[in-house]
Amino acid sequence: MERTLVVVFDSEKKAYEGKKALQRLDGEGSITLYANAVVTKSADGTVAVKDVNEPGPLGTVLGTTVGGLVALLGGPAAALVGATSGLAIGSAFDLDSVRVGEDFIEDVSKALAPKKAALIAEIDEEWTTPLDTRMEEIGGTVFRRALSEVQQRSDDEEIAAMKADVDQMKAEAAKANAERKAKLQQKVSLLETKIQIQKQKAKDKNEAFKKQQAAKKQILKKNAAAAGKALRNLANTQV
Repeated sequence: MERTLVVVFDSEKKAYEGKKALQRLDGEGSITLYANAVVTKSADGTVAVKDVNEPGPLGTVLGTTVGGLVALLGGPAAALVGATSGLAIGSAFDLDSVRVGEDFIEDVSKALAPKKAALIAEIDEEWTTPLDTRMEEIGGTVFRRALSEVQQRSDDEEIAAMKADVDQMKAEAAKANAERKAKLQQKVSLLETKIQIQKQKAKDKNEAFKKQQAAKKQILKKNAAAAGKALRNLANTQV
């Protein structure tokens, strides 16, 4: 199951220990690691990106969810600090982009107090015990949430609602006097612009999701090939 993972630690040093443990779990096959970053929160509440994984050409695509979560946790300050980190961090992220619920963001924000650090990752895992055990041994508090699908229905409903308003205003304008008609036409023009913006946002979101899924499939195929090679080598080992 694809999940967003956040592990909060009391120090940056512990967060790096958590990162190494996460990479070992990936190497063992207990999880599949797509993207990760270590972040810290300073005394003034600024969230800084300290370290990002290097997934090669897939980094920009796979870093979208992790980068979006960093931006939501830290606000504009995090977006500025992370601008050169390799993650896709910016002000355009919302809950749909990171594909988790508002309650998850709130829980993590409360746990990530000033002077603490966190390991943020996007992973695939079949069971939670291996990861939880490793992180708890280091002193980490684990938060995880299954990633939701792109909310196409929500986008469609919002666009439909705006179109209904446009239709009603056009009907009223057809019967209104000149002054009222001009005002209604202005509102119609504004709404039609918003509809086009919303359509483009929905399209961009859907395309980004498809790219993420394609990139993940490449990693899964690579991991499967590596696992198959290891098994073949094991079978051919002389005892």
